[in-house]
Amino acid sequence: MTLTPVKTPFVVKKMFPNYIWDIATNKKIIYLTFDDGPTLEITNWTLDTLKKYNAKATFFCIGNNIEKNPEIFKDIIKHGHAIGNHTQNHAKGWKTSTVDYLSDVEQAEQNIQKEKPQQHASTSKIVKLFRPPYGKIRSNQGKQIINLGYKIIMWDILSFDWEHKISKETCFKNVISKTKNGSIVVFHDSVKASKNMQYTLPKVLKHFSEQGFIFKSLDFKA
Repeated sequence: MTLTPVKTPFVVKKMFPNYIWDIATNKKIIYLTFDDGPTLEITNWTLDTLKKYNAKATFFCIGNNIEKNPEIFKDIIKHGHAIGNHTQNHAKGWKTSTVDYLSDVEQAEQNIQKEKPQQHASTSKIVKLFRPPYGKIRSNQGKQIINLGYKIIMWDILSFDWEHKISKETCFKNVISKTKNGSIVVFHDSVKASKNMQYTLPKVLKHFSEQGFIFKSLDFKA
């Protein structure tokens, strides 16, 4: 069982101010995010579930999974969700050289751009998003990724949907007990997380929708 807290402590957020942990707002908005897809087994279910609540989210995709499931990746975009980079091979920054890590990020970005529909030129450019797998990234890696034009998206709330040692009920409680206005919440559209996530996500959407919350994707304009 990991010792990582469900809610990121304020002191941690202050230690890494160049990373985005939540969105400051007084409005009832929640930012759901999904890591590790797209996968054949669970991503389309996730898209259908979000659609029932008119919810938008952000999907941090692994480049290797985009290569395996390009049509599912395109479905994420067709549903109006935002896309983020989650490296090509789910690289662990603490155990990877900066050169190799940046190469992995670039390879994933190439797959993202290859499969994304071409957008018409506009005066406002959408900023690229990046989330480090496991949340493990070295300071120098982070600085260079930011210099490449990415915003590094961390989280306010971890659902722990991937953790087999917690029950699906605990997974649900993790989210509803800590989430507030502007929270960035982490789920996973992966096989490993599917049992807890398939139980929790519909209940989270219902719970917060009944309280007047809306669910938005993360998008930043340059």
